[in-house]
Parts: sequence; structure tokens; C-alpha cells
Amino acid sequence: MATPNSVFSLTGFARRLVDERVLDESQVTRLQADSSLQSKSFYHRLIDSQLLAPEQLTLLGSEEFGVPILDVRALNLQEAPASLIPMRMIQDNSVLPLYSRGTKLFVGVADPADSKILDDIRFQTGMGVESILINPEHLRKAIEVVGDQQNSALSDLENLEELDDIDMAVDEQESAASPTDHEVNNDTPVVRFVNKLLLDAIRKGASDIHIEPFELYTRIRMRIDGILNEVARPANAVTPRIVARIKILSRLDIAERRVPQDGRMKMRLTRTHSIDFRVSTLPTLFGEKVVIRILDAAQAKLGVEALGFETAQEKVFVEAMHRPYGMILVTGPTGSGKTVTLYTALQELNSPDLNICSVEDPVEINVEGINQVTINERANLTFAIALRAFLRQDPDIVMVGEIRDLETAEIAIKASQTGHLVLSTLHTNDAPSTLTRLLNMGIEPFNVASSVHLIIAQRLVRKLCEHCKEVANIPDNALLKAGFSTEDLNDLTLFKAVGCDQCTRGYRGRTGLFQVLPIGEEISNLIMRGGNETDVEEIARQQNVLDLRQSGLLKAKAGLTSLEEIERVTNS
Repeated sequence: MATPNSVFSLTGFARRLVDERVLDESQVTRLQADSSLQSKSFYHRLIDSQLLAPEQLTLLGSEEFGVPILDVRALNLQEAPASLIPMRMIQDNSVLPLYSRGTKLFVGVADPADSKILDDIRFQTGMGVESILINPEHLRKAIEVVGDQQNSALSDLENLEELDDIDMAVDEQESAASPTDHEVNNDTPVVRFVNKLLLDAIRKGASDIHIEPFELYTRIRMRIDGILNEVARPANAVTPRIVARIKILSRLDIAERRVPQDGRMKMRLTRTHSIDFRVSTLPTLFGEKVVIRILDAAQAKLGVEALGFETAQEKVFVEAMHRPYGMILVTGPTGSGKTVTLYTALQELNSPDLNICSVEDPVEINVEGINQVTINERANLTFAIALRAFLRQDPDIVMVGEIRDLETAEIAIKASQTGHLVLSTLHTNDAPSTLTRLLNMGIEPFNVASSVHLIIAQRLVRKLCEHCKEVANIPDNALLKAGFSTEDLNDLTLFKAVGCDQCTRGYRGRTGLFQVLPIGEEISNLIMRGGNETDVEEIARQQNVLDLRQSGLLKAKAGLTSLEEIERVTNS
């Protein structure tokens, strides 16, 4: 039985535990003595003792110290700004930055009585700090997870032996490797991490990987279905080793960090299937940013029917690409799928009895049976010079990566007028504006009218996940405003993105939206008369040519994508 004097000698949280009969006096007195000897707070010693269940201790601590409680298991730890303070400080003090709001940082703590660590974090980050009490057991597991993330999961890869067996093409003709080369090539955890990063990107269907160093952390993002998603935040100390490994695989100069560099590498998945990667480095304030473009030749082998054309559009495209001469132009912004469309056409046309040549900057997909040339400005190998060389080599089909200037445009048009089929791209918003762009370049109207046979404008939209999409309830006035007709509303069912473990934010994969504009006699005559873009659009409407928005509405009506996605991509 405790005496009044002994109980009175206990203070603060220790006294409360005895008063509320959570622990007896002897236990509390012993814990206080131990905490004094170990230079720990009483609360910290209480955590170590495990005399109370973590849930009970957290609740009592919140009431005593007035600190809010949070279940850390509900948070996405990949988004936690843990890199704001050193990992050693996090692990040694059982604290974890959870999120920030402006200049204020909210930190999860197991011990609400430890004010010194909060002062240290304020000094380290220069931010205001607010503590949030976390169940000690849950906080310990969260710190383990974040520790793995911050270390780029390198330690987790030690036992993944299969990552050593990936066939990555490295330049074997290099001269004697520098010590840095040797160190990176034998840095097994980094080798495995880079291999895992590339494999994950392929499995997720990513088109690009971005490695971006900042002052306090490095961010790795993947562009999946056209949208960037953060996948990791490796420690800054590891980043130079990761970048060096990628540069070695890409045959770049790892000692040169002051200027941008471009390279390529290849991963062989099977005997018949390999993936090419185009690598670009860029010096930034806190290190080299690396962007890896993933180029899968298998995408261009799926056939025209896999691109997403409507039935009538596909028929027009196939007829145009089987003509013996003329020009087909594919237009749209970067990342809209123009290259895949052109390569799909080349794959359809590729046969032993045809001489096919392509010139690109750079060659993105290697296709057997096609003579492919990469632009080299330093060696004065430009689009125009390559095109002139092609025409001396008896080509049947010529593909020009992009028409950028008047000289290239004139040579391409001349080739299309002299018995060659020419395929190329332009950066314009839609099909009618492509004709205006050519005229503004300085091409004579009669040359445009006689050479261009088909213009395709395209965009890529994300497809709804078939596993989780749900019916969307959209008001009729919103549907009419979006472009649906009154007749469409009678049997219209649209779907919305939800999200599940089979997809990314409710979407999985992409398909194309197309405006396929054949240049027939009526539009040719209009060009010759000096007609403008608006006049071409009017004729296209009269000929029932779908614009990008109308093509998108058909995709939404068919349940392939959402109206929200169509609004995002067509932007009207």
C-alpha cells in the first residue's frame, strides 16, 4: 500500500499512472530510477519496459501531453518527406517526418516528452515542427519501411540473384576502365537496383523513367499511361552511383557532368525479345538528371487494328499507305504516339521486294529489314542530306522522323511526287492546321495539293481498367456541353475511373484518338485557291471527318475511357 508521501513524491505522467492504478507504485518508482540512470525520459523507459500495451500507452500519452494521435498505417509512406532529416537521426530517436504544410513539418514521435529531438529537427530543417504521437510498434515498422526506401532498396536486392542474370548490353570495346568505371560495374547492389528499376518500368508499361536529384532527396518517377508517378526516393549519397551505372550501360562519359549527353542501351529479355532504352542526361543544380525512354519494338508489331482507329478511319489509313507514292503526315505533340503509328505502317509494308529507308533523330525502334539512319548534326548529317542520299539509293518508301524546316519539306515533297511513298511527322494541333503549317514554311500551294494524300492528327488517352470501372452519373446538360447529341443521351452509359490493384488510378493502358483527313480533290482545289484552315475544317465536317473530340466521345461511349480523360486530352 503506497503512503501519501511516496505518492506525492511522484510527478507528472508517473504520478498519473499510479493515481489511475495503471501501474503500481513500485513499478513506477523503478522505471523512474532506471530512466535517470540511462539518461532517458520516463516515457521512453516506459516504452522499453513493455509494461503497457502500445495502444494503451499511446492513448494515455496523448491525453497527458496534449499531442494528437495518428495511425501511421493509413499513410502512403512513399510520400513521407523522410529525406528532410538524416536516416540516422530518424532511427536513433524513433521519429519520422510524416508530411509538410508550407513551412511546417509534422513529425511522428513515439515519445511525446522528448522536446530536444524536436529542437534538433527544427535546426536541421529550418521549419516549424509539430509532433504527432504514433503507436511505438507501428512507428518502428514505418521507420523500417522508410529506411528501405531511402536506401533505394539496395539491401533488399542482395538476395535477388536473378537480377544479376539480366543481359544488359555494355560497350565491350571500351579502353581500359577508369577506377570509377570498375567500382560502379562491381557495385552489385547498384547493378541490381538499376536492373530492378528497368524491369519494374517494363512490367508497369512505363514509357519513361525520370531520375531527378534535388537538394535534400532524389526523386524517381515513371511515366505510366502518360502520367508521371513517383516510385522511389533514394538517398542522395546513392544517386551518383546509380547515374554512373546508367551512363556506363549507355556508353556515356561518366567523368563528364557539365554538359548534356545522349546514349542508348538494351535489355535482352528473351532470345527474340529485347527492349531498347534511350538515355538523356542533363546537369542540374544538385546533380545530373537522367531520363530513360523505353522503346519496345513489340509495340509496333501489334498491327494497325491495335492503334485505336475507328473502322472507317482505319480503312482510309490502310488504303493511303498502300498507294505507291504520295505523302502521309502524322501530327500531334510529343508523346502522342506518332512514332508508333508510323512504325506500325512500316511493319505492315515491310517486305523483301521493297526498299524502305528511314531517317530519325534519333532512331527509336530498330526494325529488321529497314535501312535506318540517325541524324548526326556534328558530322553534318541532317534530315535534308540523308533524304538526298536516300533518293540516290532507289527507295520505294521513305520515312522522315520529322519535317522541321523548308529544305527538308521540299525534298520530301519532291520525293513523294516522283514515285515514292513518304511518311513523316509534324508538330501541329490538328489535321487542318498541318496544311497551314506547310504553307507557312514556304511550300507552294500546288506542291502541297499534289503531294499530301493523308493527314492524321492523334492523341493518346488512358483506357479504363476493366476490373474496377464504375458507371458514372453525369448530368445531361454536362453531356450536351461535352459534345454528345440529344439522340446519344437515350442509350448512353459512361464509366468513371475507380482504382484497384490491377491498374494505376483506375486506368490501364492507352489507346489512340485520331482525326484522319484524306486530301481529296475538293480540299486540293481549296488549297490551290488559297483557302485557309477554317475552310478546310468546314469541308472536313461536310465529309463527316471526325475531329479529335468526336473520336474521343466515341471511345467514352464504347466504355473504353472516361469523359474526364477525354476532357483532359482534347482540352476543349
